[in-house]
Amino acid sequence: MSDTPEALKNGLTYADAGVDIDAGEMLVNAIKPLAKSTRRPGAEASLGGFGALFDLKAAGFEDPLIVTTTDGVGTKLKIAIETGRHDGVGVDLVAMCVNDLLAQGAEPLMFLDYYATGKLDVDAARRVVAGIAEGCRQSGSALVGGETAEMPGMYSGGDYDLAGFSVGAVERGKVLPYLDQQKPGDVIIGLASSGPHSNGYSLIRKVVEKSGLAWGDDAPFAKDLSLAQALMEPTRIYVKPVLPLMKAGLVKGAAHITGGGLIENPPRCIAEGLEASFDWDAWPMPAVFQWLAETGGISDHEMRRTFNCGVGFILIVAPENVEPVLAALLNAGETAFVCGQLQAA
Repeated sequence: MSDTPEALKNGLTYADAGVDIDAGEMLVNAIKPLAKSTRRPGAEASLGGFGALFDLKAAGFEDPLIVTTTDGVGTKLKIAIETGRHDGVGVDLVAMCVNDLLAQGAEPLMFLDYYATGKLDVDAARRVVAGIAEGCRQSGSALVGGETAEMPGMYSGGDYDLAGFSVGAVERGKVLPYLDQQKPGDVIIGLASSGPHSNGYSLIRKVVEKSGLAWGDDAPFAKDLSLAQALMEPTRIYVKPVLPLMKAGLVKGAAHITGGGLIENPPRCIAEGLEASFDWDAWPMPAVFQWLAETGGISDHEMRRTFNCGVGFILIVAPENVEPVLAALLNAGETAFVCGQLQAA
């Protein structure tokens, strides 16, 4: 391989191929303080190594099982890219993972992200990671690492995609659901969502297209907000108000209401021979879902199997525990309500 001055002068660089190493270094330096802000017992949350360590003993666990989840934000990112609203999608990314951990009774410990783009926009990426750090703080997770991949030819221009990876732990014997304890008459408590969260956005974008509205137009269902602002509301993270109830043994099962909505997710936490019977009039359908249904001509069944319809998370509790669980959730600032019960299938 020649290293003559002429060869060096005419040689290709990684930048010539569309990958900016300097921009990547700028991003790493910009997000180090964000990762540091998520430190928690068991993790120092420092970046730069080839892997991250976590001390389960320092986090207070005695005989834990490790629980892992991974997820993305889906086509909600298309709205973020088209409108430049990158600040909340990092919260979405964390929420989709840690709420899944919570459904098994696990405490989120560590989070890692994967950010892939055609051309790295340092400011946009920093805003995304700032949202990830905020989601980590909300859930008690340490942001311990991630990967930024600049892949020209794979993605167009500044388009990007996100994937998240969460690690949690739960003491042996405390893994939810407690299928053997469930029985007819157990109560389903719903926790309100903040909107569509991160599901059904391919259909949402189709409805918006049908409506003829632009992202900057006033949202027909939300006062003083543009359509983009209203639809980009981040996913609610339920860890801090719900985990203490699980550790106290007050919850028999839980489900994160994501893709599949209130039709497909509840059965994942319910014992064989039982089924969820929802009282669909127990909570008001949030205005965003009313607008989607009316504008798109979407049937009730299609709404319920696509969207959370205002219920982002459910808990299954014994009748005698309904009052203390509701009181604790309301005191923690959640909007919570009885929305159904278990019955024989």
